[in-house]
This record gives sequence, C-alpha cells and structure tokens, in this order.
Amino acid sequence: MLDKTFRISLILKGLDGLLELIGGTLLLFISPQAIKSIAATLTQHELAGDPHDYIANHILHTANKATGSTTLFGALYLISHGLVKIVLVVAVLKNKLWAYPWMIAFLLIFIGYQIYRMSYKFSFGLLLLTLFDIFIVVLTVIEYKRHKQIPLDNKVVEAK
Repeated sequence: MLDKTFRISLILKGLDGLLELIGGTLLLFISPQAIKSIAATLTQHELAGDPHDYIANHILHTANKATGSTTLFGALYLISHGLVKIVLVVAVLKNKLWAYPWMIAFLLIFIGYQIYRMSYKFSFGLLLLTLFDIFIVVLTVIEYKRHKQIPLDNKVVEAK
C-alpha cells in the first residue's frame, strides 16, 4: 500500500514538473502585455458579477506586475525546476538509488523556501504544496531505506 501511494505521489510530482516546464516555456514566448490581456479576459466575467472576487483580483494584480525581467525569471525558474523534478521522478521510479537522496535534498530546499515565503505572505495553496512535498520526502526516505537493503541468504547487505 505504501509503495503504491509513493508511486502515485511521485507521478503527481512528475506531472507538476511537466506543467512547470510547459508554463515556463510559454512564458518565454508571451509578452507581459499579453499576460495582462489574458488575465483581464479570463477574469472579466467573474469581476462583472462580483467586483471584490479575491481570486480574480489576485490574478489581475499579479498579471499587472508582470515585466520582461519578471517573466524571464519566472520562465527560467519554472523550466529549471520542472526539468529537475521530471529527471528525479523518472530516476526514482526506475529505482536509481542515486536519485533518492537528490530528490530528498531538492524537496527539502524547496520546502525551506516555501516556508520562508509563507512567513511573510501566507498562501493556502503554498501550504498545501509544502505539506505534499513533506509527505513525498517522508515516503522517499522510507523507500530509499527499503531499496538500499537487499536480502541475501537471510542477511541484509548494502546495495551498490
């Protein structure tokens, strides 16, 4: 059961990496003005019904802060983050022992960063992402310990 939960969680993390890769690539080709226009179009109906809608206003506010340098930074961040996630998830799913500590370290760094970000601006979505990342770290540690040991004639030896 734990193994299946681990695999499903990894697949979800890999899909998240794929979405980041796609989103980052799109940011390379979409101008800040186009981002503002898309955000206005997507939120127009919602704001017509409720001008104080939190999510729609947050989307507009974020889009209006977009500049060439922020979209380039966002694109590079998302592409690199997504690629690392995809590579590590695929390697862990293939039981490559080297990938487990890298996955753990990578997620711990981002958990630390996410906690730092929440310390000055709380986000429920970021909290959920952080909890999911902690869950994956715990499962990865358990699976790494399990895969690291191979039974041989009723003895446990370290895998190479």
